[in-house]
Amino acid sequence: MKDATKILARHIKNPLIDPEDYPGVHMMFNPSPALYDGKTILLISVVKFKNKYGGETWVAESADGINFTVNQNPFFNLYDKEYPFTLMNKHLIDNRLTKIDDTYYLITPVGNWDYSSPCGVLGKTKDFKTYEVMDIITAPPNRGASLFPEKINGKYYKLDRPGSGTGNFGDIWISSSPDLIHWGYYRPVIRPYADWNSTKMGPTPPIKTDKGWLVIIHGCTISCGSYQYYIGAMLLDLSDPSRVIGKTYSYLLRPDADYEISGITDNVVFPCGALADFKTDTLKLYYGAADTRICLAEGSIKDIVTACLEEI
Repeated sequence: MKDATKILARHIKNPLIDPEDYPGVHMMFNPSPALYDGKTILLISVVKFKNKYGGETWVAESADGINFTVNQNPFFNLYDKEYPFTLMNKHLIDNRLTKIDDTYYLITPVGNWDYSSPCGVLGKTKDFKTYEVMDIITAPPNRGASLFPEKINGKYYKLDRPGSGTGNFGDIWISSSPDLIHWGYYRPVIRPYADWNSTKMGPTPPIKTDKGWLVIIHGCTISCGSYQYYIGAMLLDLSDPSRVIGKTYSYLLRPDADYEISGITDNVVFPCGALADFKTDTLKLYYGAADTRICLAEGSIKDIVTACLEEI
């Protein structure tokens, strides 16, 4: 049996992005990755010490996937848009980014000051310089909705994580749409099933493999009154993505390194997506460490898939 806990290796240059290098910044965490124009792009969650609207999203880019240049301006905001987006202006962080054809779609679990939240706001970009808001595509509370990168049987699909986060149990659901705007056919996919995700879990954008849709997931457990976050994986059927065909009963990554154990929120490793290089059989998993800084772990895609299938 493949030992999932031995597959990923932390990069020697971790942390790759640290708020200590950016005066006035409190937290830089939970990146969502993409490949664009030969570069690695990260949409990073940023919280400043002084920020009227809470967290915001910045764009970081790198030619080698290791050394990043960070644009220290918000990639987008919603408070200057038309209703209802004027209300969607609290904590624009934790994006899930998916490329479909030539467009990059991001779902942001946005909070607001007056109504139940968060809810998933769908936006899009083609160049990571301009942003177009599309619509609110989940009812609150819903955190971590993630699009599939292509249609399945003529429909778009997304994974949902009902629940607001703190203090909630969290399951993963699935829904489908003819146009990315109107969603329905909601079905449960998976609930917490192991010690490392016994309290809640959530998805990232699925990656298509020849064995199934590989989904990197986070899991959370409570020990002695404190939360601890892990990273694992599950595999969904290619033609029926509501059906789980594999999952890691052990975790892929747990908070072990000093920069994961100690920070704004101790004992956290948290993913919002991953990049797959099938030519080199490498999964590049960028993740937030202790809700403070950004790191990278790498491992074999085939080994992760095998671990999902062998541990079912």
